[in-house]
Amino acid sequence: MNKVLHVSSECYPAAKAGGMGDVVGALPLYFPKYKIDAHVVIPKYKTKWITSQKFRKVYKGSFVIAGQSQTFTVEKINKDALPYPFYCIDLLGLFDRESIYLGEDGHGFKDEPKRNIAFQTAVLEWLVQGKETFELVHVHDHMTGLIPFFMKHSKRYEKLKEIPSVFTVHNGAYSGTFDWEEVKPMLPKHDVSKEGLLDWDKQINSLAAAIKCAWSITTVSPAYMKELIHEAGPLTELYKNEIDKCSGILNGIDSNLWNPATDEHLEHHYDGDWKPFKVANKAFLQNKFQLYKRRPTIGFIGRFAYQKGADLLMKAVAISLKKKLKFNLIILGSGDKVLEEELTKLSKKYPKEVGAFIGYDETLARQIYAGCDFLMMPSRFEPCGLNQLYSMRYGTIPIASNKGGLIDTVADISKKGQGIVITELNEHQISIAIERALKLFKNKKVLYQLINANANLDYSWGNSTRMYTSLYTNYLKSKL
Repeated sequence: MNKVLHVSSECYPAAKAGGMGDVVGALPLYFPKYKIDAHVVIPKYKTKWITSQKFRKVYKGSFVIAGQSQTFTVEKINKDALPYPFYCIDLLGLFDRESIYLGEDGHGFKDEPKRNIAFQTAVLEWLVQGKETFELVHVHDHMTGLIPFFMKHSKRYEKLKEIPSVFTVHNGAYSGTFDWEEVKPMLPKHDVSKEGLLDWDKQINSLAAAIKCAWSITTVSPAYMKELIHEAGPLTELYKNEIDKCSGILNGIDSNLWNPATDEHLEHHYDGDWKPFKVANKAFLQNKFQLYKRRPTIGFIGRFAYQKGADLLMKAVAISLKKKLKFNLIILGSGDKVLEEELTKLSKKYPKEVGAFIGYDETLARQIYAGCDFLMMPSRFEPCGLNQLYSMRYGTIPIASNKGGLIDTVADISKKGQGIVITELNEHQISIAIERALKLFKNKKVLYQLINANANLDYSWGNSTRMYTSLYTNYLKSKL
């Protein structure tokens, strides 16, 4: 078995803010079949799941950051809690918070640079001083993007120099940029002649550093990789320069965890017939939010952020309801405080049509996938998107923009595809997409044929795991 360490800021069920948590939590489950022994390490947050688990300390160390000593412990979870080796790094005062990224004001923590650098330094210290050895290190998004640089260009971590590193871009919109003056004192000692590898536009750029220094770059869908190579803002040319080591591997879903026949979060389970499953779960949702009965119901699950297009959706819904279109909308999400207020106003203005839950609740998310007829994803960009895969697994038709991984997974019904595609992303076109959905809903024969066809698509982790294994094997062979 080849030992691989995944370094991430998220891993379901321990700590999840988005799709990356699902990916990092699922991949290790499938690797043993391909003789890969995958381990995962994340910061030790104070999430409900983490605080309910038992850990044992496997390493204790310290390092200097900004002239001050920082102690840390690496703790391994009880082997019965997860089916793969899972570690948390405890950095008191930096990660012992209930939230992963955001403070109570809805904005990122002010000490983000120190948190990120401290976590990455602790991982490196553990790798060189601890008893565990790994043959490949796989890091995820900019929060861990400095690790490949220090593996290559720090004398202290020289023993890691020949270990292959893989970097996955889950969301290239966030790059982890820091001012040199502020952050340089926090960095581990390194070869200063190589600092250009950390720099982009006269700032330390964690994403750019990883693209330059990792042995291989992956994204979470083929279409998203193409988008990055052609239009990634300031980093477009960098992706083009590194194209030979770039590949897109489509995310999958855990078909055992996401199973409408056994999902413990659901009030009603699938027993081979989609109609009673959808009717019963929709009735449950409509009662929960006190919405109109038997109307077609559209769901939205996601962050209230520019990326997800929640602002466009709310405008489109207001337009559609003014047109007297008859449907319900259920929104689960949080983020931008202005959008949260807009949603609250919308649900008060249309209390029988709009149900709102500000925050995140896993049980409610599952109920929305099961009980809604359509799931709206008006993303301005979408590296892969997992919600459309979950929705199809639960008999819900996606309404999606033609961006990133949505291109790879949702074609328009006019082309015998899986859902309704929004080709021009604005509130008027989203409103038109809602009208198309309502028309489809009336044609029950076509609707249930589509539901059945979508639910039988194979978006499990099998194909993705094989591709990651092939990638790993190439680098492990070159190492040998």
